[in-house]
Formats: sequence, C-alpha cells, structure tokens
Amino acid sequence: MKRFDFLAHAVRAKEIFSILARNGFADMLHQAGAPGGTWRKMIPQPATEKSTNERIRMTLEELGPTFVKFGQMLSMRPDVIPQDLILELRKLQDSVQPLPFAQMKPVLDAALGRPFGQVFDDFDKTPAASASLAQVYRANLLEGLPVAVKVQKPDIKRKIEIDLDLAAWIAGQLHQRSAILKPYDLPSVVEEVRKGVLRELDFRNEARNQEYFNSVNPDPEKVFAPIVYSALSSELVLVTQWIEGTSIGATNLSAEQRAEIAANGAASLMNQVLVDGFFHADPHAGNLIVTEDTKLAFIDWGLVGHLTRRLRHALADFWMAAIDQDSERIVRIAADLAPSAARPDLRKMETEVMIALREELNFDIGEPKLGRAMLRLLFILGNNGVPLSHEYSLMAKAVLSIEDVGRTLDPNFDIRDHARPVLEREQSEHWSAKSIVHGFEEFAKNGLNGLRDLPSELTRFMKRLEHDNLTVNFQHKGLEPLEETAQTAANRITLGVIVGSLIVGSSLVVTIHAGPTLFGYPALGIVGYVISGVFGLYIAYDIVRHGRHK
Repeated sequence: MKRFDFLAHAVRAKEIFSILARNGFADMLHQAGAPGGTWRKMIPQPATEKSTNERIRMTLEELGPTFVKFGQMLSMRPDVIPQDLILELRKLQDSVQPLPFAQMKPVLDAALGRPFGQVFDDFDKTPAASASLAQVYRANLLEGLPVAVKVQKPDIKRKIEIDLDLAAWIAGQLHQRSAILKPYDLPSVVEEVRKGVLRELDFRNEARNQEYFNSVNPDPEKVFAPIVYSALSSELVLVTQWIEGTSIGATNLSAEQRAEIAANGAASLMNQVLVDGFFHADPHAGNLIVTEDTKLAFIDWGLVGHLTRRLRHALADFWMAAIDQDSERIVRIAADLAPSAARPDLRKMETEVMIALREELNFDIGEPKLGRAMLRLLFILGNNGVPLSHEYSLMAKAVLSIEDVGRTLDPNFDIRDHARPVLEREQSEHWSAKSIVHGFEEFAKNGLNGLRDLPSELTRFMKRLEHDNLTVNFQHKGLEPLEETAQTAANRITLGVIVGSLIVGSSLVVTIHAGPTLFGYPALGIVGYVISGVFGLYIAYDIVRHGRHK
C-alpha cells in the first residue's frame, strides 16, 4: 500500500475528510485511522432522509472530478459492488464548470507543437462540452473540414494522482481494520480504477479504439465512430470529425425512425460484444449522437472492453441460460470460468441465481433488463467466491446502458430481439462441424507437440538424475505447530540435562570438599546449586505459564 503524504497534501486531505464526514461517513474515517484535526469539530449532522447509496453519490460529486470519475469506474465492478449502489453511481454526471481558454491554450499549443492558429481556422473558444478530464471545442481545419478538438485540462494528471493516493490509503486502512469490508479487497479495486483513469488520460488509446471500431464495423451506414485525425492527435489532444446531430433525448424523428435507431444501436453492441470481442464500454445517451441522416454515432471511446474467443463463447452460453431461466447452467458455466482456487457453495449460489433471474429477468411481468440482471448475477457470483473476468462487468454495464437508450427511443424495445439472433448465430458457429474439426486439429497439434518434446524432456531429466542434480522440494502444510512443539520439547530436555549435570557435578564437589570454601562449603558446589536452581525454577515457571503442565 502506497504511503500517503498528509503533510505535503494537508489542505486537500482536510477537504476530503470534511466532505466525507459531513455526508455521514465520519465513522468510516475513524475506522480508517484518519488523523485528527479541527475538521472533526466543524462537521454538521448529515441529512438522514437520504439513503446510504444517495449519500455516496452526492459525496463523490462534492469531492470533485477525480472522484466522479472514480465512481463511474467503480460502477463497472458489479462483482464487488451491490446492484443498487451501481444503479445510483450511474447517475453521476461528468459535467463540470469549464476552464477559461487562456488556461487550456498552453496545453493545446504544446501538444500541436505550434500555435493552434496555424492548424485550425474559426476556433470556437467556448467549449462545446466540459468534463472532468478534458474540454471539447469546435473548430475547422484550414481546408474547411469541421472537427472536434478534445484538450486535456492542465495539470489534471497530478491532481488525479493525489486524490487516488488518498483513496488508496483509505481503502488500505479499511481493508486492514474492517472485517466486514475485507472480502471486497478495496485496495485492488482502487488500483484497478487508477489504471483505468490513467489510461483514459492518454488520448492516443481513445484514437486507436475509434480507428479499430471503424475498421471492423460491419454496418457503417447505420452506426459509426468519428474519423480520427491521427497526425494532429497526441496524448493530450484528440482531433476527430465533428458530428452534427442531436442527443438521444432530443430527437424529433418519427416513432418508426426512433425504433430503427434503437435497433441499430442494440444490434451493433451485440455484434461488438459477441462477434468482434471489442466493444464500447459506456454507450449511455451522452455518448451517442443521432445524425441528420438518422445514423447513430458512438463517441468517447476512452473506455472499451475486450473479450477473448473463450470468454465470448462462455458469455453466449451464459446469456442463453439467463434468458431460459436456467440457474443450474449459469452456475456450471461460472464454475468452469472461476479460478482453480475457488471453493464456492454451488447449491447456495444456484438458489441466489434462481431468485435473481425471477426478479430481474422475468419476461412475463414488468420490464426485464438483461444488463441489470447481469449486474446482479455478477455480484452474486463474486460474493460467493467466483469472480469472473472484469470484461464481463464492462459488458453488463454496456448492455444496461444500451437498454436504457433503447427504451428512451422505443417504449417497446426488447433486447432479446437483438441478442437472440446474434447468440444463435454464435452458438451455431461454435458448434458447427468446421469449428469442431478445428478444435480437434488444435487438440491433435498440441498433443503431437507434447509428444515431440517428450524425448528431450526425458533425456534432460535422466541427465540431472545421473549427475545427482535433481532436487525435489517437499513441503507438508499443517505441520508447523508440531514442529514448534518438538523444538520446544527438545530445548526443555537439553536444559533439563544441563540442570541435572550441574546438580550431580556440584554434589561431587561438595562431597570431596574440593576448591575454596564459602560459608564452610566448597564455593564451586554452591555456585553450581544456585545456577541449577535458577534454571529449574525457570523451566517450572514456563511450563505453568503456558499451561503445559496438565
């Protein structure tokens, strides 16, 4: 755990502690061992009418941009965060008061390597959007093409690292001191959030993500990502095509057009997740734009998910089992994906999964949400010692977001209409004759490679055995107490032999009256008796003190 320097960042630490305490989390700070100070005496009573989850969201918003981003990243961990809290964290708005352009200009010029006026024409210095990490401006290239210029806020990385260091300190203290919070492994959660946030600070990742999506997107006439101008983009500045359009909630299209856009967005996400294994991890309404020709643009590709072929196949099985309300199959799939060290109670987990499916994914009543159900299932599995891949968490949140968008556009939107065709196609390809033959070929290839290497491995083993160079490390766990007991007994026996020898030797000296005398008795004999008496009393005291005399 990284040590937080309270002295160097005393003002920010005091501000954070005060906000946390003011919102009803003083006990948590006390439990974490936060340093005392005047901030403790100036805390009003928290508002009791707010729920704990609401107070957590409000606290993050009050703490500022870093913690808003932290909350948003935390909402993508349904394996450790309860579903109700995740749904509350999704309300966090990454919209902050913009900085003056005079503060942003040095960053822009430095990233471009020249004054921005030599690159852009008609640069609007009023930001079109302002978020915690960056501000977006509209401009034209010198040749007249409209672009969006995303500029990172000055010194934001250092500020974020300070806040994250303090969050890591609090998480580490709570992990050590709180038995209730220990299973959640808060330090690893904070560290994962740190990596995600710092990755988003490098806009080159976002540029690569957009370019890759456009290269594999099968339906560019329906959905797309803005074109990236790589020559002008860098770690601190991202220049992309300007998308002219409206937000999801402000479209004035007909019901049929809105339903078609919802279907296109859902079909695209299903294809991203289950076919490409590369998907936009946060497709909420603010990251989607409806163009004038009714296309759907996915923007803000800072956070994406990646699924291997094995994870995609398992996810398809997982979804089909969830839609079919098959809790037993879900638990079996999860157990196959779990770490080898996991020892979950499968019967208990199956019962919890069955209840969650009935409450969250009952298609006969209410408005079932596949994404919401996945969030709850991931929490149940994680809480029972079966943590699945973090990419599944990103997937669940992405599906939940696209479901919300779909219902905003089309009240009759049903994710099953778009998930099932892709699932069935994926299942068909997975169990096709070609796929099975390919699997046998891979199995045979790996087996033959192993057989080919076997003679050389056996030769190497025999040479080591021949030259007495073979070492076998053997450790039997659980014998530590026995080893300690045996060592203690051996020490006592050795000390007893020494005491006995001193007594016998002293007695012989006294009997033969050898050496100088003390009080009329041989001095060596008296000293021997005293030493043996001290050692004997020590052995008796140690036995009685440790209860080993019974």
